[in-house]
Amino acid sequence: MDKLLITPKTKIYDLLEAYPQLEKRLIESAPQFEKLKNPVLRKTITKITNLGQAATIGGIKVDELVNSLRAEVNQVFIESDQADQSNYNVTKPLWFKESSIADTVDIREMLDVGEQPVHEVLAAMKKLGDHEILKVIAPFVPVPLLDKSLGLGYLHWLNQRTKEEVRVYFTKGPS
Repeated sequence: MDKLLITPKTKIYDLLEAYPQLEKRLIESAPQFEKLKNPVLRKTITKITNLGQAATIGGIKVDELVNSLRAEVNQVFIESDQADQSNYNVTKPLWFKESSIADTVDIREMLDVGEQPVHEVLAAMKKLGDHEILKVIAPFVPVPLLDKSLGLGYLHWLNQRTKEEVRVYFTKGPS
């Protein structure tokens, strides 16, 4: 059987199933990946997070992460097919007003008990009226959620408060 080819689209779960020895390398790549040792998070987040998204969470270049993992398992290096993952808005936007926050979802508790928060957050986003804002509190940059929201046309502002707290504000995009 052929082993998994490591690419930016490879899900972390699949990577660690095929190459369990890469867990250490992944954790060494960025301190944020230390959370992979949590069995609950490992069973949930890793199934929806790919290496490209993980690189963004870890603040490292996608091709550097992928190629360091590939080197560990004797796969040839690849050129980056994703020039930059920084399509996330980290600058406070003009549409943001604290008084416009209509709802808050703290996904930290859901993640701690092994629940997948994406559907709950998307349901809350769909309830937003014009100019209303949803505040999401997370323990790390929720890249899969950001990617999904971008695909659905929502605007966001990613506000890293501390190493352990990230706030993401969502609002409807222009119709």
